[in-house]
Amino acid sequence: MNQNLPGRIDISAAFDRVAERYQQHAALEQEVCSRLLERLAFQRLVPHRIIDLGSGTGHSTRALKRQFPRVEVIALDVSLSMCQELRRKSGFFRPVRPVCADFAQLPFAGRCADLLFSNLAMQWCGDFHALTAGFRRVLRTDGLLLFSTLGPGSLREFRLTGEPAGQNSPMSPLVRPFADMHDIGDALLAAGFSEPVVDSQIITTEYQNFERLLTDLEWTGASTHFADWQQWTVASPSAASYEALRRQGCLPVTWEIVFGAAFGPPEGQPIKTREGDIAAFSVDSLRGSRRPK
Repeated sequence: MNQNLPGRIDISAAFDRVAERYQQHAALEQEVCSRLLERLAFQRLVPHRIIDLGSGTGHSTRALKRQFPRVEVIALDVSLSMCQELRRKSGFFRPVRPVCADFAQLPFAGRCADLLFSNLAMQWCGDFHALTAGFRRVLRTDGLLLFSTLGPGSLREFRLTGEPAGQNSPMSPLVRPFADMHDIGDALLAAGFSEPVVDSQIITTEYQNFERLLTDLEWTGASTHFADWQQWTVASPSAASYEALRRQGCLPVTWEIVFGAAFGPPEGQPIKTREGDIAAFSVDSLRGSRRPK
């Protein structure tokens, strides 16, 4: 995935700054969450514990709690301010438990979750292979991993209109890259997940003016995807270039949304590494597999 992201501390600080206003600018995140929950409706899953990874202010967490009112739902986010906002918005009769932690280093016991749910959060992790190792450890056998993340077609307009001159191409370093859905599928298979399914959709958000567009990116933390966010101002040459993309009175922003689902592997399912396949078993499972003579 993206190895050029800011560090965990910088990402946490960025979301601490936007937590109070995040919800009112997160229209894209809420729409994608609805689509992800629709996919959950087709699963025959009866979970006992759900972990919402990258929960933000808790829009998806509360939706999961409404769908599974008797289930323990844990919300995990790297930003303490986001966790505090989630707690403030959490209902008294449907409480959720926020946990402030990095979901690349999950602070949970092995095989403790029946559903790992993550809506538009994994793009802030630099190494998807490391991420899937943690998911595999925490997810129970046949538990469900369900997620959405950003694909390489996202923010294409910024890649085409960015400054300085000579860098206005779809591979412009001005916008940090996102993982291709095929690479995500390969990572899931390498980690031993069962029946991985990955697909993508294109969503276009439209704005009347460039200022509102920048405001939404700023207050949802999407500005961290830019190598030099400070260059994007209403008065910048880049803004004038972006105006050339206006269609039917609106400025477009393209988002490639990658959706994925996979089931937790059984114990001992090999993990593919550069050194070959590696299978691990707990001592208890090995003892249980021994037949008495």
